[in-house]
Amino acid sequence: MLHALIMAGGTGTRFWPASRNDRPKQLLRLTGDRSMIQLTVDRLSGLVTSEHTLIVTNQRLVEPIAEQLPQLPRERIVGEPCKRDTAPCIGLAALMVSRDDPDATMVVLPADHVIEPVEQFQAAIRQAAQLVEQSPGRIVTFGIKPTYPAEIYGYIEAGEPLGASGDAAAAPVFVVRQFREKPDAATAKQFLEQGNFYWNSGIFVWKASTILKALQEHQPEMFAHLQKIGEAIGTPDFEPTLEREFAAIKGVSIDYAVMEHATDVVVVEAPFTWDDLGSWRALSRLKGTDQADHTVLADRYIGIESQGNIIRSEGDHLIVTLGVNDCIVVHTKDATLVASKEHEESIRQIVKELEQRNWHEHL
Repeated sequence: MLHALIMAGGTGTRFWPASRNDRPKQLLRLTGDRSMIQLTVDRLSGLVTSEHTLIVTNQRLVEPIAEQLPQLPRERIVGEPCKRDTAPCIGLAALMVSRDDPDATMVVLPADHVIEPVEQFQAAIRQAAQLVEQSPGRIVTFGIKPTYPAEIYGYIEAGEPLGASGDAAAAPVFVVRQFREKPDAATAKQFLEQGNFYWNSGIFVWKASTILKALQEHQPEMFAHLQKIGEAIGTPDFEPTLEREFAAIKGVSIDYAVMEHATDVVVVEAPFTWDDLGSWRALSRLKGTDQADHTVLADRYIGIESQGNIIRSEGDHLIVTLGVNDCIVVHTKDATLVASKEHEESIRQIVKELEQRNWHEHL
């Protein structure tokens, strides 16, 4: 049976001031009428049932997510007591899934990616699930064919083709040679020219038992804490055990914890378009621009002698730019951001500054 884990614990600081502690990026409607997490669940419709969809987030977001996803059983939204990166999150979910379905196959995906079209995404997941059924100890990931030498993504180095599946519509599959960290500009250019590197999408398919075995082997201390949590699932002691044992785990990403050590790993060349929506500038890629190269997500905007701006506003608030080029302007009810596109990465610094000033009402 196919199960889904949606990881929804991120803070989305690069989308401040729209993204806040109680309403991070995955809860925002950035590309249309549905929030990022709603679109992620929509994407699984007909592929994974609501009863087999598990969302792991932080405790403060459990109720807001439940409000956005009324079709999901309330117990399928689990709140982590503290942030511990992706490996403990995945381990916890695998324990919960395997308790009810020991032979479960899991698709693991973040809550804040933009993927289209849905039909090709689902076809790729089905193909990956078949690859896992053929070799139950296998780990399948999805690589995005790079279009430019990006420094912001991790990379997957592909080796030999896995072999023809007999399905002419199937996406190409390759043995993974290694996972590579986010490169510098020169290395990213080299990856692009070499032609056998993919952006790491962060989407995986595997048996729940496979990832638990890998964590037990490569992260024994973490697994010991997770095992105690697993033993308490379905009992009155679950919440206090989760609180105590999860906090004792040293946080680490699934890439460091498992992927760098795994041997039977293959990469499917993603047949779908993908964007991790990492920053405000991503909106220009997704929503396009007007004749003045503006990307406007606002009811009322006037640009005079201005070019190349990204504008976002809530309600009927009017934004006017005069002689302003290549800026990001975001208006919310209690904060306004005006930033040069070139300094977009420094938006995270604003959040740190607000924390230092104890202006928590703006976080």
